Amino acid sequence: MDRVDVVIIGAGAAGMFCAIEAARRGRRVLVIDHAKAAGEKIRISGGGRCNFTNLNIAPDRFLSKNPRFALSALRRYSAADFVARIEAAGIAWHEKTLGQLFCDGSATQVVRMLLDNMARAGADLWLNCAVGAVRRGNDGFQVETARGVVQAAAVVVATGGKSIPKMGASGFGYQLAETFGLPLVETRPGLVPLTFAEQELVWMAPLAGVSLPGRVGCGKARFDEALLFTHRGLSGPAVLQTSSYWREGQGIVLDLMPGRDAGAWLRAARQASGRAALRTVLGQVLPERLTRHLEAAAGATGPMAGLSGGVMDRVAAMLNGWTLTPVGSEGYRTAEVTLGGVDTDALDGRTMQARGVPGLYFIGEVVDVTGWLGGYNFQWAWSSGWAAGQAV
Repeated sequence: MDRVDVVIIGAGAAGMFCAIEAARRGRRVLVIDHAKAAGEKIRISGGGRCNFTNLNIAPDRFLSKNPRFALSALRRYSAADFVARIEAAGIAWHEKTLGQLFCDGSATQVVRMLLDNMARAGADLWLNCAVGAVRRGNDGFQVETARGVVQAAAVVVATGGKSIPKMGASGFGYQLAETFGLPLVETRPGLVPLTFAEQELVWMAPLAGVSLPGRVGCGKARFDEALLFTHRGLSGPAVLQTSSYWREGQGIVLDLMPGRDAGAWLRAARQASGRAALRTVLGQVLPERLTRHLEAAAGATGPMAGLSGGVMDRVAAMLNGWTLTPVGSEGYRTAEVTLGGVDTDALDGRTMQARGVPGLYFIGEVVDVTGWLGGYNFQWAWSSGWAAGQAV
């Protein structure tokens, strides 16, 4: 039987970072993953350039039953700390928009950095190795694996969530939590495209590929980023962000002219270009295919000068507050993250250790902490992995 100080289940961002920190503290660390390669979500993230953190880390950028739970780890290991590690590895980076930091080159640089740091610290890695039951006894934990049973003083669960199952994602971490009596917060897909009913798709599908900057919101949440029409509904960063706040039965609101009074703008346009068609005027600020739909939906035929006040009001309402009701999302198949997870009430926010189960830790996406799009979830992985790495 193999014996180590720490078994980490999951070789993703959080698991590898935890392994580095624990091994640097002299712990004998073994990381186990059923996948053939480590850090696959890192490799595909950010269009292959890895949006590895964000400069605007704050508690209101995270969804959780207790959003302040993440503060301890995020403050103790910050975005600046991870940037320093990236720079120490010689990885060039740049800021894109809204504080999002990306590699100049390939995301594989980040994976290589983590693997190199693990190896130098002395952590072992078993890939393509399934994990079975985890049991706690008088001498710690016994972890059943495809390579045999491993004895460990501590177990860190860094299995991620259910998003992108074709990459091996599963609910194993949640099942493990329940085995030890830890409560879960309902899980659902987050940062995911939204889908619509057939009657909406009749006009929406022909707009597939149309993208524009806008404001999309649900409830009190509002996001000013790009939105994209698809054959199944709506996507783009603003929609993905909103999806984490949306629940079945709710409408979402599209503002196609954020920061501008559409009614006043239309009235001024009618005065200046009374002979022009509505679609021509709207074409100054919106994609042509979308202007044709708005014109038809409002029944705005003829030149601007001939449009009634009611028609103008309908157009203005669609431009500044177009309410649409999705019927669902594309699910875990395309979701970037999983909302919900291991209830933070069951964890120590400083160490990530399960209350009442000494030696058992949960980090990263498996925990009920979900960040916004734009590097927040990676920073949670680094920070929670670091916190557990100082404690195991």
